[in-house]
Amino acid sequence: MLDSEKRMYVAHGVSPIYINPKMVNRHGLIAGATGTGKTVSLQVLAETFSEAGIPCFMADMKGDLSGVSQPGVSNKFIEARIAEFGLKTPIFQNCPVRFFDVFGQQGHPMRTTISEMGPLLLARLMELNETQAGVLNIVFRIADEKQLLLIDIKDLRSMLDWVSKNAKEFTSLYGNISASSIGAIQRALLSMESQGADKFFGEPAFNIFDLIQNENGKGVLNILAADKLMMAPKLYSTFLLWLLSELYDQLPEAGDLPLPKLVFFFDEAHMLFEDAPKALSDKIELIVRLIRSKGVGVYFITQSPSDIPNDILGQLGNRIQHALRAFTPQDQKVVRAAAETFRANPAFKTEDAILELGTGEALVSFLDEKGSPAVVERAKMLFPLSRIGAITAEQRSAFIKESRLYGVYERSFDRESAYEIITDQQLAEKKRAEQARIEKEREAEQARFEKEQEAMNRKMARGRSTARSPLDKAIGSAASSIGRSVGTQIVRGILGAIFRK
Repeated sequence: MLDSEKRMYVAHGVSPIYINPKMVNRHGLIAGATGTGKTVSLQVLAETFSEAGIPCFMADMKGDLSGVSQPGVSNKFIEARIAEFGLKTPIFQNCPVRFFDVFGQQGHPMRTTISEMGPLLLARLMELNETQAGVLNIVFRIADEKQLLLIDIKDLRSMLDWVSKNAKEFTSLYGNISASSIGAIQRALLSMESQGADKFFGEPAFNIFDLIQNENGKGVLNILAADKLMMAPKLYSTFLLWLLSELYDQLPEAGDLPLPKLVFFFDEAHMLFEDAPKALSDKIELIVRLIRSKGVGVYFITQSPSDIPNDILGQLGNRIQHALRAFTPQDQKVVRAAAETFRANPAFKTEDAILELGTGEALVSFLDEKGSPAVVERAKMLFPLSRIGAITAEQRSAFIKESRLYGVYERSFDRESAYEIITDQQLAEKKRAEQARIEKEREAEQARFEKEQEAMNRKMARGRSTARSPLDKAIGSAASSIGRSVGTQIVRGILGAIFRK
């Protein structure tokens, strides 16, 4: 919430604890064991940012965050906090909200195309090895050169099949394209479809500028329904990383702003870094390091700071650390490492405090106006002014239909892309092949007919010379006899004449 000086007041230790608006885009971390209050801390931060005019994006794992769309109500816990902090009676209020859902069931659908996702993120989503990822990269390169759009899964499947059939044509340029790698990628596509990823790929593709909206001076809270998405952890983390990449790629440089354009909450952040290849880890680090210059703050929510790689953890200047439990030597190391990330407070031992914190309590350290981390404070988080807990399905449906985005993403379409072009080419090739086959058969039939006709003509000619009528034979015999007689007489006459001479 904001105080009278428009400062972001989110917790109370010895005195109220504020987060500097100019430092919100320097990223942050909310950590703590399950049940220690991370979700409420996220809600307090999000509605505080919204009240200041900063839009936010956050994933809702259990549906609890949907309550920010409704005004809160007082209870014994809130009354105790008011008395403890000496606060005025609060004015409970809701935040402007938009609901999204990759599967299009609990919010506006969020889609992207295969091309926009790119081979690096797709390779991680499909859990490909290095060789298979290399083949996938080649397929994308060929698609670009052939100007074949890869929009949905059937486009990629058709492209893989076409490249496999024409592998010899590309091997000299790009290297070996093995049938086994193509087959592995095709099987991975089937696995993706079984997880519902086919709903995610298509058009219309989501416009990330729809996340950066205000209503009545408040930043819109964009809530992604993630209860079903969490059942496919790779799809969840890859989707959020894609969204973060799109923000980085499309937003212009903004420099240091009085308030960030957007705050991005990445819940269950450990999923982002599990089994991530080095190329992907490097890209994540680059995005986190540079995206603040685009006016975007990124806040990771996870159980332990050790879930975040050190190179990224060092960039998270605003920290809220809830309680951790240490039941094993490994747990104790985690607690010790978490304590070492804070600027020490001589009033207490940070490592002991992490173990002693109750629900709703936290160790808090925000960046000051110069960008330096403040001394860690042991504090109690404020209560949200919106409702804690889920809303009904009917209330959610009403919000979706009243949104100005309703109808923009609900209807998908399928324009001409790689699948249609390759299918048309294959049909044309089959048609040409069929025509060539028919023409060849016709030529063979014509040759056979001509050969048979020639044989018949020869047979008929032989028949005319041997199969004559009795009259023909008699006439022929008489003519032959007369011919012989005349011939003999002529010969004799000539010879006789010669002999006489």
